[in-house]
Amino acid sequence: MSTQQFVYKIATEAAFGPARGTAEFAGMPIDAIDGYMHFSTAEQLRETLRLHFAGQDGLVLLAVRCADLGNRLVWEPSRGGALFPHLYGGPLPNAAIAWEAPLSVAADGSCTLPEAVR
Repeated sequence: MSTQQFVYKIATEAAFGPARGTAEFAGMPIDAIDGYMHFSTAEQLRETLRLHFAGQDGLVLLAVRCADLGNRLVWEPSRGGALFPHLYGGPLPNAAIAWEAPLSVAADGSCTLPEAVR
């Protein structure tokens, strides 16, 4: 999966806001529980939002450069056997975040993704 330029992290503004402007982001509560940080590819993003964030606003979408994560980014089978990117070994360095965008997801799980998602 090394051909991916970006992976995407979905966070609440409440979780990411305090980390903005600092060196790192510890992630969402589910990341701490699971022991790694969850990401999605551009192709996986809509389904992740539908399944886990339906009806939520106040979200932030983070585009993270894969190359900046090195071998801490591990691709593992998850939903339907698809390989999902997971970050091991500590928090996300904020320097790896290429851009961020606000995001809201309708109750039916639909949303409009930023044009930069690729």
